[in-house]
Amino acid sequence: MAALQGITQSDYQTVSTEAISGTDAERILASASPRRQALLAALGVTFRCVFTNIDESVVPGESPAAMACRLSLAKAQAAARAFPQATVIGADTIVVLDGMILGKPLTAEEAVAMLRMLRARVHEVLSAVTLCQGERLSLQRLSRSRVWMRAYSDEEIAAYVASSDPLDKAGAYAIQHPWFRPVVRWEGCYASVMGLPLADVAALLRRAGWEVPIPVTQACRSEIGTTCCQEKERASNPEFAI
Repeated sequence: MAALQGITQSDYQTVSTEAISGTDAERILASASPRRQALLAALGVTFRCVFTNIDESVVPGESPAAMACRLSLAKAQAAARAFPQATVIGADTIVVLDGMILGKPLTAEEAVAMLRMLRARVHEVLSAVTLCQGERLSLQRLSRSRVWMRAYSDEEIAAYVASSDPLDKAGAYAIQHPWFRPVVRWEGCYASVMGLPLADVAALLRRAGWEVPIPVTQACRSEIGTTCCQEKERASNPEFAI
């Protein structure tokens, strides 16, 4: 299979060589995020959600990519310990501006400050996905996207923050927000910027023996309403495989 967009060989990790199968196990999404739940459901797979409360603090000296991978693993492992027979998906998304990690704002003031920093600038969004069964880590992928923000006004920031929407989101924004619409351009995976790179999730589920009923490109069109990054890659590279 050709590499998926945004994925490099160093981003793809096989930590355990022991084969796993989802044949007689359930699937669990280790997240309480409504966005991730809707995205995973768009693939047509059945699953249930388990909230995992882990420490998301930054480790001194840790790179943004390492942090996203560590946290997605921690979320998946926390759920896998409670449900050892299940196939568990954990995900983590972080925003990076000039090397600075922007997590979820703790206050409205922090949200305002983040949005001002991001305004009219380009930043990177990293989304890591980990698939676990029991306490064995099987597969992990990291998606990288670049995002350009528009020059929104302070008044728009104030109205958006007053809606409380930014408070549970890395970087204090949602790319899909219906009226704030902070993004003017992106390169990479729109679903990844939302919080769950669907092509990576589908690839990991298939590697674990699960069927993914709905193609990624169709899931993106139906749930997000935009052209899937996989379609763009396939158009430019006829040998590309999803």
